[in-house]
Amino acid sequence: MYVAVKGGERAIANAHAWLAESRRGDPAIPELSVAQIREQQKLAVDRVMTEGSLYDPDLAALALKQACGDQVEAIFLLRAYRTTLPRFGATLPIDTSAMTVRRRVSAVFKDIPGGQILGSTFDYTHRLLDFALMAEGEPAPAPVAAPAEEARVPGVIDVLNRENIIEVERPASGDPAPPDLTREPLRFPAPRAMRLQNLARGDEGFVLAMGYATQRGYGRTHPFAGEIRHGTVAVEMVPPELGFAVDIGDIELTECQMVNQFAGSKSEPPQFTRGYGVSFGHGERKAMGMALVDRALRAEELGEATDAPPNDIEFVLYHSDNVEAQGFVQHLKLPHYVDFQSELNVVRAMRRDAEAARQAALKEAAE
Repeated sequence: MYVAVKGGERAIANAHAWLAESRRGDPAIPELSVAQIREQQKLAVDRVMTEGSLYDPDLAALALKQACGDQVEAIFLLRAYRTTLPRFGATLPIDTSAMTVRRRVSAVFKDIPGGQILGSTFDYTHRLLDFALMAEGEPAPAPVAAPAEEARVPGVIDVLNRENIIEVERPASGDPAPPDLTREPLRFPAPRAMRLQNLARGDEGFVLAMGYATQRGYGRTHPFAGEIRHGTVAVEMVPPELGFAVDIGDIELTECQMVNQFAGSKSEPPQFTRGYGVSFGHGERKAMGMALVDRALRAEELGEATDAPPNDIEFVLYHSDNVEAQGFVQHLKLPHYVDFQSELNVVRAMRRDAEAARQAALKEAAE
């Protein structure tokens, strides 16, 4: 039962103290450090960085610790912090074709240039609880030598490009600078660059659900994972005082290119089309879901039907952001006493009117 909170600021301060106590847990158990979260909960950290729009593993790990492991709350914390940071400039577009690959698979060709590189993945593990992980002070696993295949490898889609059987991606007329969704509000019609930014920041569960829907008939696509690659890429920027590109570091990315059949149109022959997804760190599920939804949102420009939810650009983009969504949902926990009293009076009046009408009908029938 929900009752009115009493005590004002004192009650709120007590709630904060209680949260801190709950976060810490049993004091007899060693406290979890930010470094441990960063190194041992890497996939959670990667998701927080992606949807928080800030590549900083330490801050993402801190946000997860502060949020008691609640990823959506951690994403909210990271985005809020991001708004306080100064901007020193913009980097050049990253070149994922020059990625130093740690994992790289393709579902469309068995033999690909550079070979399939399985890398680190849950794909081939048994989904059974490993109780050995509960052992205290278990020895660290032996380091695995980097495979010889870890290198720069050409993209699988290049094979289809050479055959001219997949759409050619060209910049928009005039090659305009892409909008920055972190500094500009979402507007419609939204160009593909803005849609991709929105999907990259979007909630992984929502994007995954929309991608799943396209495979179940709500989008009329037949996707293939053309290539999924995970590795590191260089980030460069051009300082105004130098006038040439400077490598400022590497970031870890996961990129997915989906290949979809296209029956053709009046201006285009039958061919394959593309869907694209990318995420910070190792985030294959997010990148794949994003690529599926990206392709579904292109239905109108390709002359396809747009009668399914994943084809509705406004529906998908407006509802994919978990920070926005949690704000609207969680505000329902705040006091709405005046609003509810107003509705309560309305419902009571409606019931009185309905009862009066029923009594009048009964009286009329009796006469």
